[in-house]
Amino acid sequence: MKVIVTGAAGFLGSRVADALLRKQPPSLLNVTELILTDVHQPPSRNDNRVKALALDLTQPSAAEQLIDENCDVIFHLAAVVSGQAEAEFDFGMKANLEATRLLLETARRKAPKAKFVFASTVGVFGGDLPPVVDDLTAVMPQTSYGTAKAMSELLINDYSRRGYVDGRIVRLPTVSVRAGVANAAVTSFASGIVREPLNGKESICPVKKEQELWLASPATVVHNIVYAATLEASVFGKWRAVNLPGLRVSVGEMLEALRKEAGDKVASLVRFEYNETIARMVASFPVIFDNSRALKLGFVVDSDFAQVIRSYIKDDLKKN
Repeated sequence: MKVIVTGAAGFLGSRVADALLRKQPPSLLNVTELILTDVHQPPSRNDNRVKALALDLTQPSAAEQLIDENCDVIFHLAAVVSGQAEAEFDFGMKANLEATRLLLETARRKAPKAKFVFASTVGVFGGDLPPVVDDLTAVMPQTSYGTAKAMSELLINDYSRRGYVDGRIVRLPTVSVRAGVANAAVTSFASGIVREPLNGKESICPVKKEQELWLASPATVVHNIVYAATLEASVFGKWRAVNLPGLRVSVGEMLEALRKEAGDKVASLVRFEYNETIARMVASFPVIFDNSRALKLGFVVDSDFAQVIRSYIKDDLKKN
């Protein structure tokens, strides 16, 4: 089975690649060839199934190099994150929408039976939302990042309806706790207020303690992304988008969990500096979801945020 992962030098992309190579649940995919690509060449792996390429997906030639008639699964994770997409509109649309369209069109011509797994976001929602959001709630993004993702979703659904690709869209919650360093996402603080204090560093929180977030751990998100490729197309019905399960947690609750797991000294390293622009964008994201469809399909959810912190301490803290 030939599998492609875009954004493979990124935090989630690299972990999806590792999960595929391990061939353990949820990856029941028999990967015989794995193509990893990003703007910068992804790290090499000691595995003869792997080929790493540095490609700019906004260029039509990139999709032509990646996709051929032997392609079975495409995990499209490459994207410009929310903060940068808001600051650089043209570049964000080119990277987040046009690159997706180029991949879809190439798959249509060369590999129409390929499974196309697209990492979207709950940021496609916004505006006047119903009390509970489900997979069929109308999208009304309040960021350019969410808008590009929403338009990509519609393209993938229509290409799937017409038999041009076999699409499946997974809307990611905010991922916390990410290892490494802060990125340009407006929700980057959701990892920073845990990661930095655990590493003995001060962290700035730009929103109020009462702000709620819809979160999932890296391990759970990677599991669910890979799992999406194992499902039959028929289970999705007419709408290929699924809101991945998450936890509804306030910033205050996150800090209380941090305090219980690591102590007062660590939790005291978080300092609040309100940023109106970030706070407004974060407040537009929904936090109450109906997970029933995703759970029925077999996607998984974290138990609580304390467990998310413990997993970070066990798996990633020493790597930072």
